[in-house]
Amino acid sequence: MSVKTWKPHPLYTAIVETLERKGPLSDDELFDLVKQDYEEIGFGDLNKALLKLEVEGRIYVSTLTKGKRRVELKKPKEEQ
Repeated sequence: MSVKTWKPHPLYTAIVETLERKGPLSDDELFDLVKQDYEEIGFGDLNKALLKLEVEGRIYVSTLTKGKRRVELKKPKEEQ
């Protein structure tokens, strides 16, 4: 029986840090990078975290092509 424990580093924080390092990414590329540290997550978990970050105003998600999205960090108001 496997025991699931909480990660000390939340998924949404890992997403923001990955986008800070790599810049804008497609959702597939972001999933592959985050999956290296969070092996147990699925694409649905990533979508929930992206929605949370978008509602908070931290990221912007736009459509590239059918089934593919671009994820990028929003710049703080001082930098715009």
